[in-house]
Amino acid sequence: MRVCTTYGSDIPLRRGSEMHEIRLDVFDRIPEGVGEESLVTLCGKDPSVVPDSFQGLVDVGERDIPTVQRRIKSFHDFERTPSSDEIIRMLSEGDQYISKGAFRASSFTDLYSILDASRRLDRRHVLLGMGEIGEVTRIRQRILGNEFTFGYAGTSTAPGQFSADEMEELGDDCMIVGLTGHPLSHSRSPAMQNAAMREADINGRYLVFDSPDLEHVRDVMIGYDIRGLNVTIPYKQDIMQYLDRISAAAEEAVAVNTIVNDGGRLTGDNTDIIGIEYALLNTPLKDRKALILGSGGAARAAAYTLTNSGCRTSVAGRNKGTVSQLSRDFGLEVCNGSVEGFDLIVNCTPIGLVDGEYPADISVLTEGQTVFDMVYGKETPIISMAKSKGCKLADGRDMLVGQGAASFKLWFGKEPDTDIMRGALE
Repeated sequence: MRVCTTYGSDIPLRRGSEMHEIRLDVFDRIPEGVGEESLVTLCGKDPSVVPDSFQGLVDVGERDIPTVQRRIKSFHDFERTPSSDEIIRMLSEGDQYISKGAFRASSFTDLYSILDASRRLDRRHVLLGMGEIGEVTRIRQRILGNEFTFGYAGTSTAPGQFSADEMEELGDDCMIVGLTGHPLSHSRSPAMQNAAMREADINGRYLVFDSPDLEHVRDVMIGYDIRGLNVTIPYKQDIMQYLDRISAAAEEAVAVNTIVNDGGRLTGDNTDIIGIEYALLNTPLKDRKALILGSGGAARAAAYTLTNSGCRTSVAGRNKGTVSQLSRDFGLEVCNGSVEGFDLIVNCTPIGLVDGEYPADISVLTEGQTVFDMVYGKETPIISMAKSKGCKLADGRDMLVGQGAASFKLWFGKEPDTDIMRGALE
């Protein structure tokens, strides 16, 4: 990996960098020690500010300045990523030494457009996606055929950048895993999984792929060599159509929360089941009455786990269609009233992360009942009510650790340190 160190403030140059980017909106002059393998970015300044003796690259932006010899013509769009055809047309024009494009990425489709353009563009180039979902483009320099990539020293200069230290440590062939769903601003999985990877001495990064849809998810996983993904709301069922194989547990739950990429063959599994078992390890289940709130992918995993543990299980939800389907698939009773009379209440809705009402009356909770909320990291309405009534609580963080540890083993073939994972959530 060839990393160009970029600077968001006028600080001493980073020692050991192969390349430096000197932005003239940050530096008022070109510092000593910048050689011919480095880059001066004009940022709208006149090219005459670059000394004739400078032999390096000069980024002139979108301007045509033929007097600059080793020039980079760069295009930035902070709002969207164009289609691959648009990118190719944009970067193919002109006789510049390198064409650069940096675009705001917001979906798997955007990542695929960058990947597809990189494969078809017949000239020296640097193609990057800005923003959180674009982070993968900065790590995969070799796959994208980029002349170099960027890492910052001091403060970053673009959204989605890693530090130059991180970039050089990761390298082109690092393992990439991550999480997809929408929205994902609340997730603590990256902190947990990255801590476990460091502890296990795995060179890699757990990234966030917040996408409004799943179009091109398969192309992105295979094309960018992404080892695996966790899948969360609302894609645990929709993701199944993009996979080559489904595990028996995921097949029975009709929901996938973990994908493993084995050389381009994508397998879907359901480690939520293991996570639920982990969270309820000290909760008696056999012959108890349980109520599931919600009817999505997480609710299906709960139904699978509870019915197989001997619970007499019911379900309450807002969506009559998915509630009826869940009821038929697992032989559940449909509850249209309250949580009264149940030994265990399992919340599988996103209430607490989003505003809304639970599909059953929680005001009648009583001491002796156990409440398990899959929403973690904050006191949700149902947890607040349960505490006020003296209920027992099962921790949603335990489910996250349990399912995360199982996913980790599927991806890397080794057991993670669950104490490290739990500690990263605190």
